[in-house]
Amino acid sequence: MPEQAEQRPLADLPLHDLIACHECDLLMHHPQLGEEQKACCPRCGYELVVHRSHMERRALALVLTALLLFVPANFLPIMSLNLLGQNAHDTVWTGVVGLYNSGMEGVAFLVFLCSMVIPLVKLLCQLVVLLCIRTRRARGMGVMLYRLYHHLREWGMLEVYLMGILVSIVKLIELAELHLGVGLACFIALLLAQIWLEVTMSPHQVWDALDAEGSAHASH
Repeated sequence: MPEQAEQRPLADLPLHDLIACHECDLLMHHPQLGEEQKACCPRCGYELVVHRSHMERRALALVLTALLLFVPANFLPIMSLNLLGQNAHDTVWTGVVGLYNSGMEGVAFLVFLCSMVIPLVKLLCQLVVLLCIRTRRARGMGVMLYRLYHHLREWGMLEVYLMGILVSIVKLIELAELHLGVGLACFIALLLAQIWLEVTMSPHQVWDALDAEGSAHASH
């Protein structure tokens, strides 16, 4: 039976048996993968599906780690500056406040949104999605929050903020006595945890887990 299904025209197959390449739009049969296997598009080589073992458990550990790092990364000193006898301790939050007090309210709001609010909302969305998958409850809410997460991905700019910090360090290191703080290490760790989390949460694996009908169909 599976061999005959493979020979059927694509137009006769149900949608859950098909997959389209995100890069070249090639339509093909949905591959069946084992743990730690991946499938790539035969035309352009784009990674279509990847199945990671223990995805939920690994992703939950990473999202909890990122949430624990969020507060120290944003509120502990990133650097301490000593210039002409005056000391200043800079954090992500004091940077937002400094921009606001300088009359750049729009820039302050944008930095606050992209460096603090949206990354936190993304992490909370991922946490709830993983809990929905693990408990097999409220999958409708999980689908809605995972869609929201994908819409917010382009707005979380921690890596851009980190580049700004590094540029500031390079420019200030010759002008004043500069000491790096614990906040910078937490910020870098938060960024790495988020990147690792995105790699671990395979999108197709998450969608399949959230799709109750698809899961039931796969079990049969």
